Amino acid sequence: MATNSLKTTNYAVELSLLAVLATLWGASYTFIKLGIETIPPVTLIAARTIIAGAVLLVILRLRGIRLPRDAATWRNFAIQACLNSVIPFTLIAWAEKSVDAGLAVILNSMTPVFTFLITLLWSRHEPTTFRKMAGVMIGLVGTCVIVGTQALTHVGQELVAQLAVVLATVCYAGAAIFGRNFNDLDPMAPAAGSLVSGAAILIPVSLVVDQPWTLEPSSSSMLGLVGLAVFSTSFTFVIYFRLIHTLGSVGATAQAYLRAPIGVAIGAYFLGERLSSSAWIGLLCILIGVTLMTVPQKSRKPVLKTT
Repeated sequence: MATNSLKTTNYAVELSLLAVLATLWGASYTFIKLGIETIPPVTLIAARTIIAGAVLLVILRLRGIRLPRDAATWRNFAIQACLNSVIPFTLIAWAEKSVDAGLAVILNSMTPVFTFLITLLWSRHEPTTFRKMAGVMIGLVGTCVIVGTQALTHVGQELVAQLAVVLATVCYAGAAIFGRNFNDLDPMAPAAGSLVSGAAILIPVSLVVDQPWTLEPSSSSMLGLVGLAVFSTSFTFVIYFRLIHTLGSVGATAQAYLRAPIGVAIGAYFLGERLSSSAWIGLLCILIGVTLMTVPQKSRKPVLKTT
């Protein structure tokens, strides 16, 4: 009985962290929208990775944790950086120059679908149960409800930007699966290592493409950058790698369904983007889907036969 109670408490903690992750990542789309007003996408994302990586390195130092020094681990950090920050962060920032933050977060909520499909068709590292499949489908229905008729009116408009967000979503799915390579490390280590690697990739590109010393960012863009780097990157990466270990790849990406209504609501409140009246129905579907994908099934007790 005590063991079951402890398990219930642990899963409650993990699901709470999933909600925190969804909220902070949902806010990132609004932070990006503010940032790109006066900061070009590549430079914005380069600064995001630099600041977030520096924050995590300081925390690691205070905790007495050292990053691995072997080449194999840093190669994996670089791959994770490309999948989880360099490519998707830049694609989304570029896309938000022409699409609403709310639409970007909705398109990005497809991450669990791609994670599930990659797991089912390729990696097979987790059991792809019927319940998880049902959770994916119900969550997708909820996302479609949130999109509503307003999103349908955008079909065909800014198609390249929308496809860029979808491509970023595929990258996130791959990152969730590849992140299993770091299960033997403290969650902060791959978070910091991948961000440092991402900064090393993006800084030269930013210097050549944007010449950041010529920019004059506004105060709102700078605030957006700080919120994006500290709250929606450094904090979230630590939670993210923990959840990959505790809830699995599909479970960790289930936050994408939660961040859809959260991101839309934040965009509506701070940016004046219109929130669909069907969002609450979609949110209910999403919560059901997340529950099906993350909460473990109770093991059945064997029935003792008597003769």
